[in-house]
Amino acid sequence: MYVIDFTKIKVSCENCNLHELCLPRGLDKAELDKLDSIVTRTQPLHRGDILFRCGDSFSSIFTVRTGCIKLTTSSAQGEEQIIGFYLPGEIVGLDGIEKGVHCCTAEALDTSSLCAIPFDNLTNICRQMPNLNEEMFRVMGREISHENQLLLTVTKKHAEGRIATFLLSLSRRYKQLGYSEMEFRLAMSRSEIGNYLGLTFETVSRTMSKLQKQGMISINHKYITIEDMDALKEICSEQDCTPALNKTASS
Repeated sequence: MYVIDFTKIKVSCENCNLHELCLPRGLDKAELDKLDSIVTRTQPLHRGDILFRCGDSFSSIFTVRTGCIKLTTSSAQGEEQIIGFYLPGEIVGLDGIEKGVHCCTAEALDTSSLCAIPFDNLTNICRQMPNLNEEMFRVMGREISHENQLLLTVTKKHAEGRIATFLLSLSRRYKQLGYSEMEFRLAMSRSEIGNYLGLTFETVSRTMSKLQKQGMISINHKYITIEDMDALKEICSEQDCTPALNKTASS
């Protein structure tokens, strides 16, 4: 597991441009300083590098600073199932809280950096800081909501609704980061999108091409431009899909 403190390049929680999306949201300066005292920065990960594996001992949760992390689990037959894609400001590693070991594997999809927060230390300061404790409950609630919404999405009959929901989720999350909600890069491959949404690679490619022909999106390699946001939302509405899917299923 990568947990290396790069103190020479340390950026405090107070000065981090993600602090309004992460655990520090709503904390005052003294509280930020206390949280910052237990945070370390991980060694940069490159595509394919593993942050932690299923079965590793749990000690820390991680906030994504840059890049994208995918979370996977395996079936009894050893088949990989992607259960989430995590962008900057989002927290990875909560799967290890219950049993003290990780039940998932976290892998970088591109060059990524993270903040490591030792969970025992975090629990201790949460007792002293009600605002931080409230943020932890918010993060955990978001994870539960995501799981419910993912289940809803992957049980929909049509591929268009799943793809539209996924793209709208990414759009909203990039907007929260201060980036364009209309144009963004997909860190994940078509196969990975299909694995996540319960679709084959061919179905993902065919569906995205269909959306492009209908003028809803434009595709340039890994870059997506949303040309008609309302039309994508209409697809979700017609199929009772929710565009609020956080992490963003064989037809």
